[in-house]
Amino acid sequence: MKFLRPLARRARRLQPDRPEGVCVPSRAGSLVPRPASAGRDGRPIDLLVIGAGFGGLGAGLRAAELGAMVVVLEAQAYPGGCASTFEHAGSRFESGATLFSGLGDEQLFGRWIERHGIDVEVDWLDPLVEYRSPRLELGVGLDRDAFVERLCALPGAPREALRRFFAFQERSADRLWRTLEEPGALPPFGAGALWRHAKDLPAWSPILRCAGKSLSSVLARFGLSGFAPLEDALNALCQITVQCGADEAEAPFALAAADYYWRGTGHVRGGIGRLASGLCEAILDHGGEARFGKRVRCIEPHADGGWWVHTLGESLHAERVIANLLPPALDATIAVGVPRSPRLQRYTRELQAGWGACMLYLELDDQPGAAPHHLQLVQDPDALLTEGNHLFVSVSGCRDEQLCSRSGGATATVSTHVPIAKLRALATTERGAYVRGVQDKMRRGLRELAPELDARVRRVLPASPRTFERYTGRTHGMVGGLPRRVGLRQYMDLSNPPIAPGLWMVGDTVFPGQSIYASATCGVRAAERALSGARVGLSRSAASVGSASA
Repeated sequence: MKFLRPLARRARRLQPDRPEGVCVPSRAGSLVPRPASAGRDGRPIDLLVIGAGFGGLGAGLRAAELGAMVVVLEAQAYPGGCASTFEHAGSRFESGATLFSGLGDEQLFGRWIERHGIDVEVDWLDPLVEYRSPRLELGVGLDRDAFVERLCALPGAPREALRRFFAFQERSADRLWRTLEEPGALPPFGAGALWRHAKDLPAWSPILRCAGKSLSSVLARFGLSGFAPLEDALNALCQITVQCGADEAEAPFALAAADYYWRGTGHVRGGIGRLASGLCEAILDHGGEARFGKRVRCIEPHADGGWWVHTLGESLHAERVIANLLPPALDATIAVGVPRSPRLQRYTRELQAGWGACMLYLELDDQPGAAPHHLQLVQDPDALLTEGNHLFVSVSGCRDEQLCSRSGGATATVSTHVPIAKLRALATTERGAYVRGVQDKMRRGLRELAPELDARVRRVLPASPRTFERYTGRTHGMVGGLPRRVGLRQYMDLSNPPIAPGLWMVGDTVFPGQSIYASATCGVRAAERALSGARVGLSRSAASVGSASA
């Protein structure tokens, strides 16, 4: 938990002195502020961001680029949220097992790395990930066409159908991602965007015909039902991207997510926390602040507009607030008596059908020359890909001195999904046994499907959803945001309107969500919308930067 201590120390130095007194509960259950603080130079806070996950960092950096006075408050001692890097007993681990996209030169993180001189080194792995099950071993590399031809070479492969499907998937994903990244292309539409969409209607028609249908139904349309290698691989991919299987996944979301491996996806050397740290440094360099160990206890409307944001011993006033929190956490943070948005309440209900994270953190023997790599392991492809049956494994490289064990060997993070409703329905005394059963199944999966990795294990640090919550700040150890299951309701909130006047929510629960790239893009859009028309002075670089999502 000591990762990024230098950054945390720098952030603490930038904090103003604590005001006299502390915030105390009022009879209404909210907090009564004592003397409020602004930025370190006395400037009013244009935008306050709660949570330094990638949605919050995306919002904070974009606002800082636009010249806004930004303060980011983070409860943990380091940034990144569920995509962070932490230290335990001298070993460093990724908090979650995953690959990271958006790192290409023309994509959001790639542009920020170049623009702000962020010290991040990316390993472009090939294969990016290896899928293994008792009936299939398949590597997914950087070249989409090579992957398709690898599928076509399998026994009984319907070659032409596979090529037609992936051509359609590529066209669909390109259009969907371009729309996501183009300013003004999502609601609320201006006249220009409506005209562009009207002209593009023929290109949109094939995608629109998939709305309200599952990815499996699209496979059937291409004659690919029953081709187990493709179905197995897409099932596993959907579970980690849209948080449900291909037979449940809303097709346009799944078609876009199926491009995950070819959207500037790589391995960040030293851990994804290095990228989170670099984004924080960029916010500081633009005159903003990042304050760690600052858990927000309550937010409530200010009598003169904007919001009071209360931490222990400090109260801040900001005209606009962006919360990178899960809906249950945000709901619990808004003061008693403040009306709740129906959308916030709906998100909170829908998350109950989501997932918690069960983890194994592994210290490994050193293996000279070993490169970082990622595995997807499925013990029974015909069963649900949860509760230890499906594992995602991220292994650091032998030369990665910033993501290694205390003895100098590599480390690995192994994750699986557990249904949060099932876990929380158990009696407290039964939860430990349930989690241990899941973790035993995870160990069996490693032994059977990745024996070369299992043989290197020196020490296992098991982690329950409760532990994951402690490391990441995620309510109940939830992971992945809302499952994007079939239904037109998935398109209700494309514009991400404010939860309340001056209050927005970002993160993997909010469209487009799901990945750090999508969450950061969500944060960028929220910041641009929050500051639209606001009187903030452009920074020295903002005029030449243009929209970060262009």
